[in-house]
Amino acid sequence: MDVRLTAEQQQLREAAAKLADDLGPGSVQELSDENRVSRLESTVAATEWRTLRSDGASGVEVAIVAEELARGLVDVPYLGPILADDLGQRLGRAVALPETAAAGVDLTNIAVGVAESPAELDELSCDDAARWHALALAATGADLVGAARGAHALAVDYAKVREQYGSTIGSYQAVAHMLAEGLALIEGSVSVLRHAAWGVDELEPREAVRAGRIAKIYCARAARTVCETAIQVHGGIGNTWECLAHVYLRRVLTSTELWPVKLEDLEGSDLGFS
Repeated sequence: MDVRLTAEQQQLREAAAKLADDLGPGSVQELSDENRVSRLESTVAATEWRTLRSDGASGVEVAIVAEELARGLVDVPYLGPILADDLGQRLGRAVALPETAAAGVDLTNIAVGVAESPAELDELSCDDAARWHALALAATGADLVGAARGAHALAVDYAKVREQYGSTIGSYQAVAHMLAEGLALIEGSVSVLRHAAWGVDELEPREAVRAGRIAKIYCARAARTVCETAIQVHGGIGNTWECLAHVYLRRVLTSTELWPVKLEDLEGSDLGFS
């Protein structure tokens, strides 16, 4: 596989990033700004990114959008609609989104519209069901990577301006090393995720699921570490409601529990699709 993004994929990333930067919440208080959320919803709807699979987009392109939206804490549904779109494509008809409530721990509505085991899966062949599951793993993995990137950037920005003993805290090795380790975890996550997203369409169905599960485990562990580090870098304020770091952590915890994977799930050849 070629891990480089095409020109069109890079443009998609830039567009998703701009939307997230322009309309994503810049503070915890903005999460309750109904005018902002309304503008965000209408803008996301206009992009038609929720029907990328109907337009022939690859798993990589779905993951690109998921990653950037998570980085900016975009708080309108994406995962549920995109997976319903993929399922509908495989069935040849539209699939209704479930009426799910937002997850209690999450504040960004990532789980709204998500059905982990939709009844329509039973109508698919084993191979199609496996590929749908692989896409779900890749999409939630991308959400984890994006949230980790956002939390890391938040911590880096804070370390550049917060001063202790006359110097910015980022100038101290203890802080700098934690941030460097976080960046290494993110880079590793990007690599394993990119392979899983590519594999949705290019690998054999069982191998696509396996790649997705490996990525989910790695990205979940890395993202949680990065988010916890971001809270630690913020010091006392990191443990307050006003700091966005906990919102990233909440999103990571929610995405981790969507199609959760354990190490024992990787053992043997039986991936749950026969």
